[in-house]
Amino acid sequence: MALAESFPRVGEELVVEPSAEDRPGSRNILDPGFDLTLRPMRYPLFYDMYRDAIKNTWTVDEIDFSDDLTDLDRRLLPAEKHLVGRLVAFFATGDSIVANNLVLNLYKHINAPEARMYLSRQLYEEALHVQFYLTLLDNYIPGMADREAAFAAVENIPSIRAKAEFCFKWIGSIEHLDEIRSEEDAKAFLLNLICFATCIEGLFFFAAFAYVYFLRSKGLLNGLADGTNWVFRDESAHMNFAFEVVNTVRAEQPELFDDQLEADVREMLNEAVEAEHQFAVDVLGEGVPGMTVNETREYLQYVADQRLAQLGYAAQFGSRNPFTFMELQDVQSLSNFFERTVSSYQVGVEGDVAFDEEF
Repeated sequence: MALAESFPRVGEELVVEPSAEDRPGSRNILDPGFDLTLRPMRYPLFYDMYRDAIKNTWTVDEIDFSDDLTDLDRRLLPAEKHLVGRLVAFFATGDSIVANNLVLNLYKHINAPEARMYLSRQLYEEALHVQFYLTLLDNYIPGMADREAAFAAVENIPSIRAKAEFCFKWIGSIEHLDEIRSEEDAKAFLLNLICFATCIEGLFFFAAFAYVYFLRSKGLLNGLADGTNWVFRDESAHMNFAFEVVNTVRAEQPELFDDQLEADVREMLNEAVEAEHQFAVDVLGEGVPGMTVNETREYLQYVADQRLAQLGYAAQFGSRNPFTFMELQDVQSLSNFFERTVSSYQVGVEGDVAFDEEF
């Protein structure tokens, strides 16, 4: 092949079949080091995920909070205001924990340049979420002292501190791991990644989204719901990426997925459900009409079973989804965002939408 023929034309993708020594199997995604070679591409799905994420570009400036301020001032009950206050306090720190984990623990161990491209994009999105939550606090909480208290929620709100401590317990265990050199190291990395996918973004944030969509079902805080739609699309993609990394490791090193790993994952999810239940007791403790702590726990167990299924494990709780209002939301907000063209995106995305039942 002539040199000129080896490069794609403008607007085209060059597809090169990997040679035998470069196909997945000869090198693993958790091998130590930093592979810098994008061609031949070992994991093209991660590159596709990166490109799809670019199509979901949005900015905080697009969100209109003006109606929310009227709702907060005139329409919300005191118990609902308490719910919103706790919710934005959790949001203020939750994505910062995720971003730190990306930088300190995940990026340096996932040895595929196309996957690291996605992680770089995800880090930008986490920063965007932090900006969104900062804007929420600035709009919803006018008093500076109250704002500062919200940002210090991990210190002064026990139910949020419990969630943070859970995160630090499970994801902080590999902060001093420089390279994955053993099966024990690889399993520790997997527990970090699975905690991120199933418990933090896949349970804590999905529970938070349920509170937001509950309020929207009552015609309240549409600005918050509009911004959450964007965040939800991002978080769903982040979770799907993490599960795909887990699937890749499972294909390359199936011996890591033994009974002990499954037992650790189930222990982790149980702890996450308990921590989020404690948050629900706090959030709903003043009596929010239309939403109960028992229903919320059932929802958390339902979501936990969905996450177990995504990992290939049997359900643990057998709970149903008690929140019918979730099924009434705009399906574009509750689906795999890159499967269709959506007019509200800045850049259209092609495909079909289907409700994914992961709530």
